[in-house]
Amino acid sequence: MGKINWLRVLWGGVLAGLVLNVIDWVVYGKVLAADFNAALQALGKGPMTGSMIIWFVIFDFLFGIFLVWFYAAIRPRFGAGPRTAVLAGFAIWVLYGLLHTIGEAPMGLFPLRLAVIGCIVALVEYVVAAVIGAKYYTEM
Repeated sequence: MGKINWLRVLWGGVLAGLVLNVIDWVVYGKVLAADFNAALQALGKGPMTGSMIIWFVIFDFLFGIFLVWFYAAIRPRFGAGPRTAVLAGFAIWVLYGLLHTIGEAPMGLFPLRLAVIGCIVALVEYVVAAVIGAKYYTEM
């Protein structure tokens, strides 16, 4: 079992983070922007601003790096390739996307429709980002 190639984790993670940012920009910055701003207004908050968005951009890059690191960590057990990357993306989605959505649902912070759409988008984007990021990962 080789050691994790941290340079490749970072490189693949940045690519995965870029995928996450592009998908989030399309879905939340364009398609659902009005819906999310209305939900924020209902919570007594203002619309999304650049200073808020920068945090989401940073977090997407961190999630991308974490996705590729997780792929690298499970790769010796499950083997290299897209199947393992899909498993890594799915696992991170369960931990963050699904459980996060289920945990927030009772609070009613966002309309259920937006929460469900966000959860589904997260499933797709985490799997796609993991596959793309893992493509550039190789052991030392």
